[in-house]
Parts: sequence; structure tokens; C-alpha cells
Amino acid sequence: MSDPRTAWLTALLPPPNSAGRLEQWRASVAAFLALILTGALCTWTGGAAGLWLIAPMGASAVLLFCLPASPLAQPWAVIGGNVVSALVGVACAKSGLSPQVAAPLAGGLAIAAMFALRCLHPPGGAVALTAVLAGPAVHELGFGFALMPVALNCVLMVGGALVVNNLTGRRYPHRQQSAMHNVHDTADAVPTARLGFRSADLDAVLARYDQVLDVSRDDLEGIILATETAAYGRRFGVIRCGQIMSTDVVTLEFGTALADAWRLMRHHQVHALPVLNRARRVIGIVTQADFLRHSDLDVYSGLGKRLRALLQRSGLTHTDKPEVVGQIMTARVATAHVQTPIVELVPVMANAGLHHIPVVDDEDRFAGIVTQSDLVAALYQGRLSELAELAPAA
Repeated sequence: MSDPRTAWLTALLPPPNSAGRLEQWRASVAAFLALILTGALCTWTGGAAGLWLIAPMGASAVLLFCLPASPLAQPWAVIGGNVVSALVGVACAKSGLSPQVAAPLAGGLAIAAMFALRCLHPPGGAVALTAVLAGPAVHELGFGFALMPVALNCVLMVGGALVVNNLTGRRYPHRQQSAMHNVHDTADAVPTARLGFRSADLDAVLARYDQVLDVSRDDLEGIILATETAAYGRRFGVIRCGQIMSTDVVTLEFGTALADAWRLMRHHQVHALPVLNRARRVIGIVTQADFLRHSDLDVYSGLGKRLRALLQRSGLTHTDKPEVVGQIMTARVATAHVQTPIVELVPVMANAGLHHIPVVDDEDRFAGIVTQSDLVAALYQGRLSELAELAPAA
């Protein structure tokens, strides 16, 4: 039995950080670079009253580079939250109230203003206090303090976040991209939501929670879906892509002629073919929809004639007409690893409408392809095996 005193002390400790060592270094270095460049640029512009970098920018840097997906770290939250807080702080400083009253009042009103304008940003509270307590240099600037240095600092920091986060693989700004959106634009719930949880369920729980969450709604939704997937694998076993994928797959190259690609698709009765480079790495995928899209699918009259014209080579050295697969393929391809559990493909295929997912090996080389038919058959057979194991012996 554990010592109650030890258990009490352990309960006070924060949980382990979920960010890996590389991610921690990425955020730290990114924050350093953004702060030093922001300070340098503001100094170069002259820095109003010698103010070139305000202390709350350090707190903004934590959100921008450690939590770029947080609603509190989005551009409007950073710029709007800090600027409106500065304006509130200056107004309180000019009210004639003593600093002991003006500073708390500035903090409270700044929070209320950020809530009203939907730009809640924790460092904004510090900006409001700075406007009241920073001394004569800030007071002389008056409402100009909100423009320089606050607004300029914020714009430069957000600009740095845009560059650094996207270069290092972090989506910023973090636009909501729900996995529960019906890509067919109908009123039906997405397939995975017809038996599992729905967006409305999450909305109802969040309404009851009634607190600010420092995580975006789509990320929370994704975490719940991933947890369901992990629980399914734990209960029913794991089938991996390498076990069900097709390996004898017809592939194309960037320079494959459109007519040849179309002929292969028709001969093998497939709707999509992966496009590989010479190292057998996936650089795209071409589907029948790509051919139809480049044949002006929206105009039905004469579609067959336009498709034939697309497939026929122009014979010219320079032309705007697509001639090879690389000119019409979809270059951004969702891939899976041979060890990826197939249940992870269910939301991608069922909800996002993807029908074919190329599979790669440890060297990122093409190994096979999983189709919706493969996925349905594997899940069906897996379920049959589970029922057979549960059935009592005759």
C-alpha cells in the first residue's frame, strides 16, 4: 500500500508532457527566433519611447509555438486580444483611479472585452496591467501604446508563427477541419457517425462543460475518434494494411501518356492508379474523375468527344493541353504504412470519400494499395472470426 503522504505529493505533480523532445526543441528555438526578430525589427523602426518589445510577448510566444492549434493562439486572438486589452488598460490608466484600483479593473474589463470580441488571449490580461503599471514611458504614449509597440509586436510575432509553424509541419492558422463533415453535402451523418458518436453529441457535452477549452474542437473530435479506433483494436485485434493490400498493382509514371493510362484503367477495370517516381515513391494518384474533370465534366454535351480530344496527343512541343499523367494527377496523396491498422483507414475512406489509399514501406517506397473493397472484406472477415471464437463448441 502506498504512503498517503507520498500519494498526496504525487497528486500535486503535473502529468508528463505529451510533446516529444524534438517538439520541445522546435518550439523553444522557434520562440527564440520570433522574439529576437520582432525585437530587432521594432528597434529598427525606432521603438516608441524606447519600447521595442513588451513582456507579454513572451507569453504569446508560448501559445504561438507550443500550442499553435489552440483557439487562444490564432491570429485574431493574438492581435485582437492584445490590442483591445491595451486600449482598455490605457483607458483605465487615464480614468484618474489609483493604480491599486485601475490595474485590477483593467484586467477584468480586458477579459470581458476579449470574450465579447471572441479574441480571448491570456497574455492580453498582462498587456492591460502593463498599460496601467508600466510607468511614465507608457503613459505618455496614451492610446498610441496599442499601436506601437503592442500591435506591431503582435503582427510580427504572428507573421513568425505563420512561417515557422508551417515550415515545420504545424498547420497555422488552425482552421477547423472536422472529420465528421459529409463531403457529399447531404443531410446524412457521415458513415462512422451512424453508429458511433456524432458532432451533436460533442456539442452537447461541451455545452454542459461550460468552460473554455485550450484545444480546438476539431482536434478534440479527432482525439475521440483515434481513441475509439485504439479501443476497437484492443478489443477485436489488429489487422494491418500489409495483410490486406493488393501488391500486384499497375502503376504509372509522371510522363505516362494519358491515352496509355486510360487504356490501363479500362483494361484492369480500376478507377485509380498510383503514380510513382523512379525510386518507387508515391508522387500522385490519377483517377477517372481526374480525366473527366479535365474534360469539362460540368458540360455534358459532347463529353465523349472532349475526352477523346484529351487522350489524343497534340503533337506540339508547347501546348496548354495536358499530355501526360503528371499534368492531371492529384499530387497530394493520403498514404498508409504497411503496419498501419486498417481501422485507422475507416474514417479516411468512409468520411472523406477516398476510395484508394497507396501503402508504403519503411523506406517510404510503394508497397501496395488498399481499396474500399479490401477494407470492407477485411472487417467482415475479422468480425466473422471473432464470432466464431465466441460461439460455444458444438
